[in-house]
Amino acid sequence: MQNLIFSLNATMPVFFVMVVGYLLGRMGFLPPAFCKAADKLCFKITLPVMLFLNMGSVDILHEFQPKFVLFCFAATLIGILLVWAGAKRFLRDKTLVGEFVQAGYRSSAAVLGVAFIQNIYGSAGMAPLMILGSVPLFNIFAVLILMLESPEQRGTPNPKRLLRGVVTNPILLGIVFGTVYALLPFTLPQMVTKTMSNIASLTTPLSLLSIGASFEGTKAIKKLGPTVAAAFIKTIGLAAAFLPCAVALGFRNEELVALLIMLGSPTTPSAYVMSKNMGHEGVLTSSCIALTTLLSALTLTGWIFILRSGGYL
Repeated sequence: MQNLIFSLNATMPVFFVMVVGYLLGRMGFLPPAFCKAADKLCFKITLPVMLFLNMGSVDILHEFQPKFVLFCFAATLIGILLVWAGAKRFLRDKTLVGEFVQAGYRSSAAVLGVAFIQNIYGSAGMAPLMILGSVPLFNIFAVLILMLESPEQRGTPNPKRLLRGVVTNPILLGIVFGTVYALLPFTLPQMVTKTMSNIASLTTPLSLLSIGASFEGTKAIKKLGPTVAAAFIKTIGLAAAFLPCAVALGFRNEELVALLIMLGSPTTPSAYVMSKNMGHEGVLTSSCIALTTLLSALTLTGWIFILRSGGYL
């Protein structure tokens, strides 16, 4: 029961902010122009700053554990490729492939990871290393997949255009600069990091308000099938595929909880920001964020119960 209450406290406020955004949108406080500006601000400024801070906070030189980071990397890579292949094979509407894949694999790892592990073990534990092993791949593949599977894409993509899109993408630049910063032998002044932290903290509420205000029920219902499928993959499928492998390899306690967050936490709100800013409609992504957020309180609690019952936590 305690884990369920914590899961509800961690996930339901996210859903409630989306509801508030929906109501404010219908009341005229959040017009389409606001949503468009908020999405652009998050994509180009606040989200890159957040990723810079996330990557920069990892003590790579002193806390690095190759086996754990490699497993995070491998599970993330294999999971993305499997979801992508499945989407291209089974989705009837091929214009939804990019959104489906991103919504099906991209977790709220950086947002929920530290909080969950601290609640159970009292410290951040393996969350920073999980972020190191997964978040760069989350974002690199999000950029590639959303570009390659864009509804605006016609024929074979231009390699130069694709490369330019990758190397100039604000999300990836935030990760690269954050990783370089983590390796440097000095830290930025507190007033600088505090300012950056304040900017980064705008990402989630702005994204959620925009998701709610932009929500279109009629369009969402038409995409109910793909939404449910992506939500199942996100909250149950990936965890069911890779957690037994993690147990077999000897991972226990906070390692498993970090992997659970990586694999089974709800779709991150930043997925909507990226889909909207890279030529996609965003309806499937926003619906999946809402559904996985609702489901994850139950599924995360269920996974923790299963792992504890098996003596692995």
